[in-house]
Amino acid sequence: MDGKTAFKNVKQNLLQWLQTESLISNSLALVVGVLTGLTIVFYDRLLEFSHDSFQGILPESPGYFIILLPALGGLIVGIIVHFFIHTRRYDIEEVIEATALHGGRMSARNAFLEVVASIVSIGSGGSVGKEAPVVLAGSGVGSTLSQILKIHGNRVKILIGCGASGGIAAAYNAPLAGVVFAVEVILGELEASSFIPIVISAVFATLVSSVIFGVQTIEVSSYRLVNPFFESILYLLLGVLAGVVSAILMRALFGTHKVFDSLSIHPVIKPALGGLFVGLIGFFYPQVFGVGYDVITDALNNGLALKLMLALIFLKIIAFSFTMGSGGSGGSIVPSLFVGAMLGGAYGSIVHGMFPMVTAESGAYALAGMGAVFAGTSRAPLASILVLFELTRDYNMILPIMLACVVSNVVSSSIYSESIFTEGLHRRGFTIRKGREIDIMESLLVTDAMKHNIQTVSENKNVGALIALMQSSRHAGFPVLDSNGNLSGIVTLKDVRDKVGHDELNKTINEICTKDVEVAYPEETLNTVLKRLAAKDIGRLPVVSKTDNKKLLGIITRSDIVKLYDKKILDKVQRLQKEGP
Repeated sequence: MDGKTAFKNVKQNLLQWLQTESLISNSLALVVGVLTGLTIVFYDRLLEFSHDSFQGILPESPGYFIILLPALGGLIVGIIVHFFIHTRRYDIEEVIEATALHGGRMSARNAFLEVVASIVSIGSGGSVGKEAPVVLAGSGVGSTLSQILKIHGNRVKILIGCGASGGIAAAYNAPLAGVVFAVEVILGELEASSFIPIVISAVFATLVSSVIFGVQTIEVSSYRLVNPFFESILYLLLGVLAGVVSAILMRALFGTHKVFDSLSIHPVIKPALGGLFVGLIGFFYPQVFGVGYDVITDALNNGLALKLMLALIFLKIIAFSFTMGSGGSGGSIVPSLFVGAMLGGAYGSIVHGMFPMVTAESGAYALAGMGAVFAGTSRAPLASILVLFELTRDYNMILPIMLACVVSNVVSSSIYSESIFTEGLHRRGFTIRKGREIDIMESLLVTDAMKHNIQTVSENKNVGALIALMQSSRHAGFPVLDSNGNLSGIVTLKDVRDKVGHDELNKTINEICTKDVEVAYPEETLNTVLKRLAAKDIGRLPVVSKTDNKKLLGIITRSDIVKLYDKKILDKVQRLQKEGP
């Protein structure tokens, strides 16, 4: 081979590599990560400016004017929402809805306007967190990029997941937590095609935010288990309490939502009214204002009194519920961490007072309580554990944190079926599990989606004939039938690649096909079959008779399931929109 031919082959291979699906997805993920990191830096700068602007009013005003600041912020939020967003609000649940029900399509304009509203809400003292806005900002970046590049299909969902992971990673300097949050909460399940891009996005978003903004973790003293056996029981009990408090927090939030929805006043006024209630609470307990990182830090470092922490558990829940329930804008993760820190700190103060020689200080329990309440509200225990680990960089407490988070998740789930991110969707008629509408997946059967007229191959044919059939039909797999027309196996392109050499085209299909075949039955639900496909990492299943596993009735592929699911989802969305609230 001469140099010219070798160069031509290298060039051709390079062009083919540049056009591969994985490289395109990973490159787009890198772009989303960088843009999201820059967006979060800009968001934090605007948040500081908003806070300083509202606080700048106070020195020249009477002390009681602090009551009116959240109301003023709520009024501005009401104006933004009513006159500029006016179609629908955006929160993390809408990002979940977009990926599960709308093929990743979301209004980038409304998402960014919601981010602006959150800057006003938090800056004026609204008792919310900033993670929903940063997830919206990142998801908006992914959605906008997909619209500009006219990207469709599953890649849009991946880009939104990349933006969500990048938002959490950049805002909290927590790339691992960002990845797991996107998988557990936004997309609902882990797929190889989405995992690597989401990791890339989180890494680059964190690099950008760390280099430019220098995000710092919460400062907390180092803790450890003093008496592992005895304290494990105490942390288990803390998990139970956290699960109950998580359910109370969610009931308070959605109950307040319901009350404000029923009020016959102008929509612009509702967030201002909620802000006024927050201001009244904050006048006596200013710790409930804003995000509250400084208060969390004090609890983690044993700096708060028991009575104050007990009061703040419920006052923060009330203030958060009034802010969000009235129509304010912000997130629920940091309020959950706040409530958890107060619960754990108060619990730790009590048990350390009772058993000082065999228990750690209250800050250790505040740390575990943070993760436990977050796990109870989000139903994302792994993300909760990683958020705590990356915020504190303290591995000594990982075991009690894991125990408290898992127990809280179980207790909260038994009390309240939905998470704080999916309850709103459930109230609108959608039950989302693992990124899909479970009611539809459980109601549709294999017989609704399967193909009845399918191509098959005889086990006595040779591989050469099989390759020719694959080329002409563009199918990558076929059921294999024996001489009696019964199912004897399945053969795929992978079988050809793995089991056939260059000079072995005369091999029979019977020699290379997979004999131990996973099958589906017509009466099974699509949800059951989809789990089977995912567990075995395969793309198709022969459909056979329930009474005779050798009697081939058809075939069902992952693509068949997705197409029918998308059609039924569209029908359901349109029907619910016509029915109205």
